[in-house]
Amino acid sequence: MEKKAIIEVFGQLGKAISAFTSNEEWPGYECGLTEEEFQSFQRLINKEVQLNPWFTRGNCIKALNGIIHLIEKESLEKFSDSYPFASKPKTIALIMAGNLPFVGFHDLLCVLITGNRALCKLSSSDTRIPMKLIEWMHEWNPELKDYIWVSLGPIRNYDAVIATGSNSSIAQFEAYFSHVPHLFRKNRTSIAVLDGSETNEELNKLGSDCFDFFGMGCRNVSKLYLPAGFDLNRIFENFLDQAYLIQHHKYGNNYDYNRTVYLMNQIPFLDNNVFMLKEDKDIHAPLSVIYYEFYEEKALLLSEVAGMKEELQAIVGHEFIPFGKAQAPDITDFADGIDTCAWLNSLA
Repeated sequence: MEKKAIIEVFGQLGKAISAFTSNEEWPGYECGLTEEEFQSFQRLINKEVQLNPWFTRGNCIKALNGIIHLIEKESLEKFSDSYPFASKPKTIALIMAGNLPFVGFHDLLCVLITGNRALCKLSSSDTRIPMKLIEWMHEWNPELKDYIWVSLGPIRNYDAVIATGSNSSIAQFEAYFSHVPHLFRKNRTSIAVLDGSETNEELNKLGSDCFDFFGMGCRNVSKLYLPAGFDLNRIFENFLDQAYLIQHHKYGNNYDYNRTVYLMNQIPFLDNNVFMLKEDKDIHAPLSVIYYEFYEEKALLLSEVAGMKEELQAIVGHEFIPFGKAQAPDITDFADGIDTCAWLNSLA
C-alpha cells in the first residue's frame, strides 16, 4: 500500500469527523458518510456515556477534534516526509489505554504512516469509537483491511509491541511481550510552572489543562509550581468554568471521597466545592485534587523538574507548552518524548 493512499484515507477521516463535530444534521455526501452512517455515529456517541460514564458527549467531541488536528492533510504530509516508508511492513501490536476516547489514535497513525501494519487490542473501556472509525477507513480503502486489524481475543503473530497502561500493567507487559521489540508506557502526569505574571485568561485556560476529560489524562496538569507569595484565590477565581465537574456523579464521588479522607485525617487543604488545592511535594494528585508547591528560585526549580523527566508527560507555562494546549498535542508531540515513528523505522 502506498503512503499517498494512507494519507488520503486519513484526510477523508478528518473530513468526516469534522462534519460530525460541526453539524448536528447530516451535511451531505461530501463528508464521506451516508445519512444513516452519520446518524448512526450520532447515536453511538450519545450512548457512550451510558456505557462509560466518563465518556460524555462533550469529551467524545473534544477527543474527536483532537484527532482532526492530528490528521490535517498538509501537516500530515510534511510529518510523513520525515520518515521512510517500510518496503517490508512489520505487524505492530498496539495495546491501547482506555482512559480517554481513542487515546491510542496517534500510535495507530504512526504505525500506518511508516508503512507498517497495526494489530489493535482495544481497552474494554473504549471499543466503540475506535471500531467505528476503523470501519470507515476499511470502507474507504479496502486495502487497509490488510493493514489494520482489531483483535477481540489474545493477540498473536506480531513483530513488535507498543503497550500503554498503568504502572501495575508493566509487569504483565514484560511477561507477555518482552521477547519482541517493544515500547512500554506507564503512568505519567503533567505539571505547570507559573511565574506570577499570568493573566486571568491564561489561568482560565490552565483550568482546562487541569480538568479537560475530568483530569484523567497523562497530559492533564495535576501539580502547580507557584512563585512564593502567589495568591491561591486567583486559581479558584479563574477556574470557575470548571464548576460543571461536580455535577458528574463519578467525579463527584471522587471529590467526596478525597475530601472525606482529608477531613478525617486532619490534612490541610483548600476547597471551592468543585476541586481541592493541597500543598504537596508529590506530583501525582488524585482525581478532583490539584497539588501545589511554592518555589523561591526558578533556576533551582527547573533543575528539580529536569530530574522528573521519566514521570512527566507535559509541562505548561510561559517557557513551555502554552496555557490551554496541554490536551491539544501536535502530531510531533510523541508520548513519553520518544519518537514513535523513528522507533518503528528502526525495526526494519
